[in-house]
Amino acid sequence: MASLSTSLPKPSFQHPNTSINLPDHFHNSCLVPRNLSFQRLGLISQHGLFGKVKIARCSHQAEALVDSNTQISDVPILTCSEAFERLKKNRENQKGKQQFLAMYSSIFGGITTDTSAMVIPLDDHMVHRGHGVFDTAAIVDGHLYEFDQHLDRILRSASLAKINLPFDRENIRRILIQTVSASKCKTGSLRYWLSAGPGDFQLSPSDCHQPALYAIVIQDQSPHDSRGIKVVTSSVPIKPPQFATVKSVNYLPNALSKMEAEENDAYASIWLDNDGFVAEGPSMNVAFVTKEKDLLMPAFDKILSGCTAKRVLTLAEGLVKEGKLHGIKIDDVTVEEGKKADEMMLIGSGVLVRPVVQWDNQVIGDGKEGPITRALLALILEDMKSGPPAVRVPVP
Repeated sequence: MASLSTSLPKPSFQHPNTSINLPDHFHNSCLVPRNLSFQRLGLISQHGLFGKVKIARCSHQAEALVDSNTQISDVPILTCSEAFERLKKNRENQKGKQQFLAMYSSIFGGITTDTSAMVIPLDDHMVHRGHGVFDTAAIVDGHLYEFDQHLDRILRSASLAKINLPFDRENIRRILIQTVSASKCKTGSLRYWLSAGPGDFQLSPSDCHQPALYAIVIQDQSPHDSRGIKVVTSSVPIKPPQFATVKSVNYLPNALSKMEAEENDAYASIWLDNDGFVAEGPSMNVAFVTKEKDLLMPAFDKILSGCTAKRVLTLAEGLVKEGKLHGIKIDDVTVEEGKKADEMMLIGSGVLVRPVVQWDNQVIGDGKEGPITRALLALILEDMKSGPPAVRVPVP
């Protein structure tokens, strides 16, 4: 611990601010926590300085932060302690299925379990330019699942995004494990980011002080759902391969694709590549079981290389040996082939192996969760609990 802590950046709390929809000139001077309603801040009055505020929202948002007829005035200038107290009160009022148990930030050079302090600087280029990459790892029974595989992927993503590393691989690995240990989380997920870092609001990161590493441990109360789902073909353009193969924070196309699915009473949208072949989902890979009993998956050359998908391919070899599968193929998949398959599934660290029973208006197979999909889910769940040391890293 001593040798590690001496290499961490010195704490800096100068810019622990996040954004709120205020006029542009306020973003450079006012430290206001994000997602903090004006009503909670006590900022709403009948007369104001800025005229009417119009808030755009999608159909899934319950309510706007500010009514369109409300004017804002008397925005307070807060001290650091006052801002922190409001952050704390805001967090206390937030209730959701996810709990944030611990966060590491190389900006303040340590781990915090206080959700009020789990913020990042607004001038970090990951925030205002999208110049950052991220990855994740599941926490199962006090072990990190496929941790090293995900760690290797974020380092590759950082290299392709031209983000320098704040520490070497071994120290990053040690920091992430210590963050999970501090959280005392036995089952959840670890998510972590590498960023060009804070410095200014320019496009180039040349004046960023130093690259940054952030990590957070999340405990999700939602039960795992393995029921069959519906998917639709996405009308949102897929990212070009140069960006699709990098796990960057630019997930606007992914978010729009997911929202499009929800608007059509579906779970996810399926992207097609520029040649019309099946590509991937917004945060998961796609696979099929053909009528010849082959497990068929699109190649990773134009899409993100899924760690869970690769592990499923390895585990599926056991089903080939048992005669349940004829073979395993990585190849182009047409929409027609996909819709005529006996089984279809989504694969990812969040969904694990999720059966698809309908794509657009086409029922997949007999419209029920397929036996191969169920078998692969059972294999991945067993692997997460008792797999070899190569995929299970114990957390002290």
